[in-house]
Amino acid sequence: MADRKQTGSRPLTSISTFKSKLIGGGARPNLFEVELATLPAAVSAASWNADDFKFMCKAAAIPAQNIASIDVPFRGRTFKVAGDRTIDTWTITIINDESFNLRRAFEEWTEQIAKLDNNLGTTNPGSYMTNAKVYQLGRGSTASSTSNEGSANAILAQYEFVDIFPTNVSELALSYDSSDTIEEFTVEFQVQSINILAPGVSASAAPPVDG
Repeated sequence: MADRKQTGSRPLTSISTFKSKLIGGGARPNLFEVELATLPAAVSAASWNADDFKFMCKAAAIPAQNIASIDVPFRGRTFKVAGDRTIDTWTITIINDESFNLRRAFEEWTEQIAKLDNNLGTTNPGSYMTNAKVYQLGRGSTASSTSNEGSANAILAQYEFVDIFPTNVSELALSYDSSDTIEEFTVEFQVQSINILAPGVSASAAPPVDG
């Protein structure tokens, strides 16, 4: 087979060109906020403070979305078509303070779903599920701002996780050898669907992504 010769050309690019395309200097992973305004009805709200949670939630993620592939055989070959769309587990990391309020709230949540002594628990899914939001924030008060001045952070993107419930509350590691550190723990949630919202768009206006 004859070699295929490359024809034509591509424009010369520079750092200045790249800089002009990096809107707002790039989104920063440390500028975010997680909102878990209310716990499910089955969980006591006595120890829950949504504002405390907002500050103590030190890490989160926007979970991956996957589309499975279905192999359809045809005359010795395989034709691939799209399958179901699913959402990975959502994990957050919590700083544990001396009140233990957040830790107890998540432990009670799992207790209401399934009690260890008799394996009973809340049977109505609506009673142990709730919604949460993650906001990706900008450095300025408006998106694509050329200055970080202002009294607020712009919301660049927001995701609403619908009908979540915890499936893992991690251990609290204790050790005589630990010093100059603060306890942390993670919580893993199952997510039924995601509303991917543009800034200023209400959750009801966006189609959900089913998990």
